[in-house]
Amino acid sequence: MKPESDEEGLYRSGVGMIVLNHENKIFAGQRLDNPEPAWQMPQGGIDVGENIEKAMLRELEEEIGTRNVKILGQTKRWLKYDIPRELARILWGGNYKGQKQMWYLLRFLGNDSEINIHTEHPEFREWKWMDKDEVIRAAVPFKRELYRRVFEELWS
Repeated sequence: MKPESDEEGLYRSGVGMIVLNHENKIFAGQRLDNPEPAWQMPQGGIDVGENIEKAMLRELEEEIGTRNVKILGQTKRWLKYDIPRELARILWGGNYKGQKQMWYLLRFLGNDSEINIHTEHPEFREWKWMDKDEVIRAAVPFKRELYRRVFEELWS
């Protein structure tokens, strides 16, 4: 599956991942680039012409150092969120007002020792397993509604 075209061109195409451990806790990482404690689930952009599932696995490995997962589900449609205007001017060359993402529900098949956030281009300063409500509370405010929708669709 390839990303659908965005007629407005205002949303960057991306993927997001709910990664569950064997206790149904969710992987969350604390962002390096935010001075406030901002936690998020893994996510990233889709390269031009890249298959969405391949982008998801690539981003997962780039952010947490492993692809040792089983796909349990995927959103049926693209989910969008807007970023604050001051960020929109800085991120992605100022070309987008937010992201549209395809989200995956994944089961992590490995051990915690396989997770490595100290990758070539690290995005997280630390990580931990959280429950759904904790992930939503710890996220930056502009992603909270997106996370609620993702959980509602993929993991109620």
